[in-house]
Amino acid sequence: MTFHIITLFPEILEPYLHASILGKAERNKVLKFDLINLRQFGEGRHKKVDDRPFGGGAGMVLMGEPILKAFRSIKIKNKKKTKVILFSAKGKEFNQRTAYDWSKKYEDIIIISGRYEGIDERVKQALRAEEVSIGHYVLTDGDVAAMAVISAVGRLVPGAINFESLKEESHWNLLLKKEKNVPEGKGLEYPHYTRPEVLVYNKKKYAVPKVLLSGNHRKIEEWRAKEGK
Repeated sequence: MTFHIITLFPEILEPYLHASILGKAERNKVLKFDLINLRQFGEGRHKKVDDRPFGGGAGMVLMGEPILKAFRSIKIKNKKKTKVILFSAKGKEFNQRTAYDWSKKYEDIIIISGRYEGIDERVKQALRAEEVSIGHYVLTDGDVAAMAVISAVGRLVPGAINFESLKEESHWNLLLKKEKNVPEGKGLEYPHYTRPEVLVYNKKKYAVPKVLLSGNHRKIEEWRAKEGK
């Protein structure tokens, strides 16, 4: 899968995308990241990409033409397997089901990362882009949202992460409930503990639940089922 990100600040995304699990998936050619610097498609000598909104109001709006030029520079293999998104407070809420569906359905995901007061509405219309929201709050830019979406979708692409480690994660049972008759629940993972058996902080002891030290796998599974939501 290839993620194409149109952004004014590719240097914000580069360190994150090339590190840890995503970086390993890139090196193994499971994922590919195509960072498009919007400034390169700006107008005039100063490469202008934003302007004042029609009708007045505070702030600046990203202009449509530079974004559309940046979009045209992207090489897409199959339009039917390509998703174009931009971020908006009024967009459809992004969740684990969305991430799973996108990881299965698309080969190219094009992300338009906005700034300032937003993006000229005609970009969404011209590109038939889907507006997406990652939560009920406002960010300074779309780059953080882009990283969240890439992390959630990218890790589900086969080969990016060990599949067995995904099956006990939060939301996984809800994700597959309709497909594999997984039991009901909120889909939140059970608590995790590791060594030492007793953790001391400010002279207070915090012990690992005894059942996890028992070696009784049936009781451990029962405890995990109960503690998971």
